[in-house]
This record gives sequence, structure tokens and C-alpha cells, in this order.
Amino acid sequence: MKTKISQAQAALEKAAAQQQAQRYVLRLYITGMTRRSMQAVGNIRKICEEHLEGRYDLEVIDIHQQPTLAEGEQIIAAPTLIKKLPLPLRRFIGDMSNTERILLGMDLRKAAEKGAPVGTDSKQP
Repeated sequence: MKTKISQAQAALEKAAAQQQAQRYVLRLYITGMTRRSMQAVGNIRKICEEHLEGRYDLEVIDIHQQPTLAEGEQIIAAPTLIKKLPLPLRRFIGDMSNTERILLGMDLRKAAEKGAPVGTDSKQP
């Protein structure tokens, strides 16, 4: 019985280590230098520094300057954050101020851990 528990614990620790090693590829689509766009940039940078330090790539794309990139991703509202990797792909719309919702959607926090009510700031497909 102890062997099964030890094996399960080892598997859980291995899965946790793999998750921590994953590189996150994020794209934040904004519309110019508006207050809401700058809030989204600041909020997502803070989240990334606190929870993904050294293992994320964040690309900020102004859809006024690069409209074809927004069309290719089917962006219909801004700010929109797209988590490209690790899969599954996720989309978040809003100023990224609901940290718990972002962490949950990016699989950085499990539903049982969240403990905070989910707001309407973000969404997942």
C-alpha cells in the first residue's frame, strides 16, 4: 500500500515539475495607448512576473498598427489576451484585472484553490 502511495506522490511531483517548466506564449491585443489598454498591459505583466517568472513570452500587439494580425486571430474586442502555449489555447477579454480568473484560465491555479469569486473581466472559449 505504501508503494502505491509513494508512486502516486512521485507522479504528482513529476507532473508539478513539468508544469513549472512549461513556457507560456502569450499575445495581448490592444487598441492604441488608451487607459484600458495600458491597464491590461500592466496587469498581465504583473501576473506574469509573479507567477511565470522567466518562463513566458508576452507579445503586445496594437491592432491599429497591425490590423492583419488581429484579423488572423479573429479578435473582436480589445484588450484580448491569447494564451497560445501551453495548450489548450485560451482567450481572455478585458483589462486583465481579475487575477484569479486569469490564473485559473491559464491553468496556474486549480479550481479548488481559487477561493475568490469569478468576475466578468475575462472569458474562455
